[in-house]
Amino acid sequence: MSTNVIPLAGVIGSPIAHSKSPRLHGYWLKKYGIPGHYVPLHVNSDDLEDVLKTMPRMGFVGANVTIPHKEHVLTFADVVTDRAALIGAANTLIFREDGKLLADNTDGYGFIENLRQGVPGWSADAGPAAVIGAGGAARAVVSALIEVGCPEIRLANRTKARSEALRQEFGTKIQVIDWVQAGNMLEGAALVVNTSSLGMEGKAEMRIPLDGISPDAVVTDLVYTPLETKLLAHARSIGCRTVDGLGMLLYQAVPGFERWFGTRPEVDDALRETMLK
Repeated sequence: MSTNVIPLAGVIGSPIAHSKSPRLHGYWLKKYGIPGHYVPLHVNSDDLEDVLKTMPRMGFVGANVTIPHKEHVLTFADVVTDRAALIGAANTLIFREDGKLLADNTDGYGFIENLRQGVPGWSADAGPAAVIGAGGAARAVVSALIEVGCPEIRLANRTKARSEALRQEFGTKIQVIDWVQAGNMLEGAALVVNTSSLGMEGKAEMRIPLDGISPDAVVTDLVYTPLETKLLAHARSIGCRTVDGLGMLLYQAVPGFERWFGTRPEVDDALRETMLK
């Protein structure tokens, strides 16, 4: 890219006004003095292919992708990373200089980095993980946990068929638990993860009995509104080490920003404070 071209990136979704990504990337662009811009892009599904073809000609070096395009965008990519293919969705696009569109998924990376920063010394092989939910976020979490050596993943979802589908794709490390038995799967789990929307502001409360959680467990919730969900509050009250969901949002953005703007950004307290305002 010519040095006098200002690089552009953005986030593609529908709707998109709620996205925190422009604030996040805008903070880094300002912090590192990079002459670039990151913008929200409301794109309807019917227009996605045309928009992706046009963006490089407008100066875009890449983009994030959110609901409802994370799966559909793979059909337009020239190169799909192994992890994006395994998860079946992309959240990060790179418009390469050779004209090819690369699709990647950094959600699993963000999840693992958030755990490692929030609980120094955390190791995936400490014991079984109990995962609540079987949607797109769960796919990224399960894929990442298997990659870093988690020995067993107990999976419960309100619709059991979705859990069964993940087991078929990801293999025998997945143990599918009936939703009515979800409380029981927490017993003996070294890691408890909520990947569902339960407990999020405006969504249903989590009704799963939590008394099976061990004080030795690490508990994390991908929900970050509110920052401390009832799951995390309970876990903290019995002495668990807890990790909120905001860090995953921050860490998943690091690889994309580095590829687009040439600087590896830092996730620090000042960034967290900016995002929570």
